Amino acid sequence: MTTTAHAAVVRGTDSPFSFEDVVLDNLQPAEILVKIVASGLCHTDLAVVHGDLPGVFPMVLGHEGAGIVEEIGSGVTDLAVGDHVAVSFASCGHCLNCLAGREAYCAKFMMLNIAGVREDGTGTMSAPDGGEMHGSFFGQSSFATHAIVAARNAVKISKDVPLDIVGPLGCGIQTGAGTVLNSLNIPAGSSIVVSGTGAVGLSAIMGAKVAGATTIIAVDVLDERLEFAKRLGATHVVNGRTDDVVARIMEITDSVGAAYAVDTTAIPAVIENVVNATRFGAAIALVGVGKPGATIPLGLVSGAGKTLIGAVEGDSVPQIFIPELIAMYQAGMFPFDELITTYPFDQIEKAIADTQSGVAVKAVLTMP
Repeated sequence: MTTTAHAAVVRGTDSPFSFEDVVLDNLQPAEILVKIVASGLCHTDLAVVHGDLPGVFPMVLGHEGAGIVEEIGSGVTDLAVGDHVAVSFASCGHCLNCLAGREAYCAKFMMLNIAGVREDGTGTMSAPDGGEMHGSFFGQSSFATHAIVAARNAVKISKDVPLDIVGPLGCGIQTGAGTVLNSLNIPAGSSIVVSGTGAVGLSAIMGAKVAGATTIIAVDVLDERLEFAKRLGATHVVNGRTDDVVARIMEITDSVGAAYAVDTTAIPAVIENVVNATRFGAAIALVGVGKPGATIPLGLVSGAGKTLIGAVEGDSVPQIFIPELIAMYQAGMFPFDELITTYPFDQIEKAIADTQSGVAVKAVLTMP
């Protein structure tokens, strides 16, 4: 049976989204068809649009999908039609990193998540006239009413959890919280700096609070975001536009610097400040998507004795970590829903503008 989806298509670098019908391929045995109910808008989507990440055009983006299973492949045994799922990043399941439980570092990560094709090189969608259309973005392409998803990157969730909020758990929120709880594994009583208070940074702050960190320092240039960070768990805030960031963090930490840090900005000068504001022996996780060719201006002395980690997807195994995040949310410990502003799917350009201006922290597109 041929399935047609209505999708937001981007046809080139810095091109606007256009709403078009696309034709989905037949399911392979290990795939499912998901009726998308809502999809988060992530900086990574915009990084492809603006050329900061490689893109293959025309393409359907979107990688924080949530929806209802409408069809399953012949080899799928752990999901059924009607199940509610959150969809996360794709991984092959058989490389050395996947076998070691490090799916976020899958040897085929770029192919499966960025290249617009399945592992066997085939596409999941085409234009109605049979023309080229790239899908499979992060194993889903959820800026569409329906998506073909590998069953291994779909996470079954309880039907009492609203589908219009769970999509961002598949990437942005998982990345922020996971970087603190998994990648850095910070202990209770520790100190941490989080630079950038978008959805990823605020999720890192909530994760630090869950971990029991007692000094949680948020750095941003927007006072309203810093106030929001305090509501979610930051114990101190630093305005990068008006404060001497390093001096202020040193003051907060009794001149020794923070033990841990997460940078979500990918801005070289901000990262330099973070490194200089952490103590000898600190661990620093970098999770932002930077401009092509950007470098970090680190001296041998300022970086000595410190560990820089390029963390991906919060070192998460989605089938384990997403249910944990939902359990923390239901227990009142992880109020990620407060980050979300919903927009009708056809208002994607407004959602982008509001995200870039700071009006919205995490925009979620709801399907008609």
